[in-house]
Amino acid sequence: MQFIISHWAKGTSARCGVIKTHHSEIQTPVFMPIGTHGAVKTIDPEVLLHLHTQIILGNTYHLYLRPGHELINKAGSLHAFMNWEKSILTDSGGFQVFSLAQLNKISDEGVVFQSHLDGSRHFFTPELSMGIQRNLGADIIMAFDECPAAESDRASVEKAVERTTLWIQQCHNYLNNQAPLYDWEQTLFPIVQGSIYKQMRERSAEALIPYADCGMAIGGLAVGEEKESMFETVGQMNELLPQDQPRYLMGVGRPTDLVKSVSSGMDMFDCVLPTRNARNGQMFTSKGIINIENNRYKDDFGTLDPDCNCYTCQNFSCAYLRHLFNIKEVLGMRLATIHNLTYYMTLMEKIRSTISAGDFIPWSKNYLGEMSVHKGM
Repeated sequence: MQFIISHWAKGTSARCGVIKTHHSEIQTPVFMPIGTHGAVKTIDPEVLLHLHTQIILGNTYHLYLRPGHELINKAGSLHAFMNWEKSILTDSGGFQVFSLAQLNKISDEGVVFQSHLDGSRHFFTPELSMGIQRNLGADIIMAFDECPAAESDRASVEKAVERTTLWIQQCHNYLNNQAPLYDWEQTLFPIVQGSIYKQMRERSAEALIPYADCGMAIGGLAVGEEKESMFETVGQMNELLPQDQPRYLMGVGRPTDLVKSVSSGMDMFDCVLPTRNARNGQMFTSKGIINIENNRYKDDFGTLDPDCNCYTCQNFSCAYLRHLFNIKEVLGMRLATIHNLTYYMTLMEKIRSTISAGDFIPWSKNYLGEMSVHKGM
């Protein structure tokens, strides 16, 4: 994998560039829609391509449980299984193991947990995470890490940093000793942990940088900490992580979070908000978030967002969209998802174009000023 920076925004750390994988070239900064189970909910690959989606994210934990990584290997990789021709990133499964499953035991060897589906017991190790991701065949794979909860005390965070360091060594050794299953490279991203403790973050970054060939991730943020603390940590990571490698800020976030984080040198993002909110009738627009189920839209035959040229806004009224949600028609969720993903993809395109043109600072100040009055943006 290669990362080439093409432009820097003067006065900030914002930059745009391209990540080259076997499957595609990814223009950065980039937002990655989440396809947890090998599908972006309600949206097929053809529509994703039409929306200029460059890379999607799959989840190791969920795909391990259903349908199983061996079956996906038989299909010829996750790319082939879901008919997605562009790049894929898979997370390690660690976050889900710690957040979704009922934990029984965490040790330096790994994590014993019960499936959230049927209560069956499983043992996740760094080696197993790598083995699953080898079978999935993602272009970018995440190291197995321990992600402490936002309310964790310093001692717990320190232990998580130590385990994350131990586990990256095991992930690295596994990949070096096990031959690839496909004819393309899989690039491992270490994940920096440390919560909001600056010393822990610095220790984690220094320990993991030697294992980063072309990219690093920042984990353990957007999990309930104060927003100010999150951005302080992002700024610290900008100072510590290699400038010539892509930085992936995991689980972030809201549109204004993306703009602010790009200013601090972040390149890659993922978040459930555009797709999950869409399924709940909440749409991101140029005028803030709209809840289409509100009664005010019952006889509103205007468009959802006049500034948006997506398929949804060009063809359907607010009244119709509200009707679809009122009768719980899946088409409503699909149209809302198309709109929200369009908003996010258009936002990233605007970020890239303003960086390239040298207009990022005035544009971002104007955008953040306009969005500051809209809760949730």
